[in-house]
Amino acid sequence: MSKGIASKSTWVLIMLVLIGAVLGSFIGNLAAGGALSWLNYGKTFGLTSPVVLDMAVLTLTFGFTIHFSIATILGIILAILIYRFI
Repeated sequence: MSKGIASKSTWVLIMLVLIGAVLGSFIGNLAAGGALSWLNYGKTFGLTSPVVLDMAVLTLTFGFTIHFSIATILGIILAILIYRFI
């Protein structure tokens, strides 16, 4: 039996994962100074300095950085679990 259109949508999963990542990062930053500071432990991946492509008429700047922390990963896992049970 079908659970409905919303539970089958890939866009709902993507939005829930993004919301989980943002809320996880927010909680990790809040916990940074207290007893739960280990939630903010993480690693940054990406281009730390942007790549610039200068074509005289047009200049393009590329830069992309992702910071994963324990709280972010927990937020993403929680979002996936919520998606599975809706």
